[in-house]
Amino acid sequence: MKTIDELLAEGVAGKRVFVRADLNVPLAGTTITDDGRIRAVQPTVARLAEAGARVIVASHLGRPKGAPDPAFSLAPAATRLGELLGADVAFATDTVGESAEAVVAALSDGQVAVLENLRFNPGETSKDDAERGAFADQLAELADLYVGDGFGAVHRKHASVYDLPARLPHAAGYLIATEVGVLRKLTDDVKRPYAVVLGGAKVSDKLAVIDHLLEKADRILVGGGMVFTFLKAQGYETGSSLLQEDQIPAVQEYLRRADERGVEFVLPVDVRVGATFPDLATKAPAHPTTVAADAIPAGQMGLDIGPETGRLYASKLADAETVFWNGPMGVFEHPDYAEGTKAVAQALVDSPGFSVVGGGDSAAAVRILGFDEKAFGHISTGGGASLEYLEGKTLPGLAALED
Repeated sequence: MKTIDELLAEGVAGKRVFVRADLNVPLAGTTITDDGRIRAVQPTVARLAEAGARVIVASHLGRPKGAPDPAFSLAPAATRLGELLGADVAFATDTVGESAEAVVAALSDGQVAVLENLRFNPGETSKDDAERGAFADQLAELADLYVGDGFGAVHRKHASVYDLPARLPHAAGYLIATEVGVLRKLTDDVKRPYAVVLGGAKVSDKLAVIDHLLEKADRILVGGGMVFTFLKAQGYETGSSLLQEDQIPAVQEYLRRADERGVEFVLPVDVRVGATFPDLATKAPAHPTTVAADAIPAGQMGLDIGPETGRLYASKLADAETVFWNGPMGVFEHPDYAEGTKAVAQALVDSPGFSVVGGGDSAAAVRILGFDEKAFGHISTGGGASLEYLEGKTLPGLAALED
């Protein structure tokens, strides 16, 4: 995989460089609530601009279904990128139309432009190779070189991620190089003990990675909504908690295999419960109670791991040399159910080992809950991409960057 430094050594001054970034940031109206992904790609964009390239940044945002939708405009992201660069950033109101052509044509050496949301064009996400390829052809006409730096999208076989690199000389940006280097530490040369913390809503989203990690990890700690399927698989009542009954046989098989292989599976010993899902808009007090994990009352739903479990999980992470965390322990967006996620984040901060926060809600949680990002070994920009890499899958966007 060619690096951006190799590309820079060959010279990029005066050349149009298409940077596939991941600017898929959370928005409240037009306000960015977490700019982590924009900050992550800024070094690549800045270095190309300093070297005299005419930089064209492109990304998706949300799922606009192949047509323009103002709610998913990248205009706020373009503005924020300009603030981080300390320079004006031009914005094209389309992807391959008149505005994009005019904005790119007007770029001078060292200037930066952002195209509108790639997913406003149906060719970006099409499953039809010809339609996707036709869109990639149009994008290729805008540029001379391609830099892949949108790690959060490399698991997608999309036009700008998979097809476009085949049409232009290409290299991996700084973010992708960093992400791949980190993930190799979790798969190829792991320092032990290796602990994995998995949370989030659905156990079905994590089955493949659990399957793969049973061959790699020493300990697997489970929380979030997915944990109630594990508790049910052990014969416990789970009240009105989120439950995927169809996954119980698979979970039981994983628990059996873990025991057989000597992998420690750690489940909650207590749970914070409530009668209803909390109001995330008003953050009104939810008045949770804490119960034993094997004694969740009927009509109560588990919404966070309990304090004893938080201490247990911290003890299981204290001596880990490598920790990977993907998925919050509860409804961390509400203060009454944030303590479990806080406990895990603090345990990673306190751990002397190399800690990786696997993107998505976990990355958002550490920022929302006020943790210093530098206290972690690495915070990934791609939750889904990280998981698929750990599952052993070939990621289309990474394969496209290899020569």
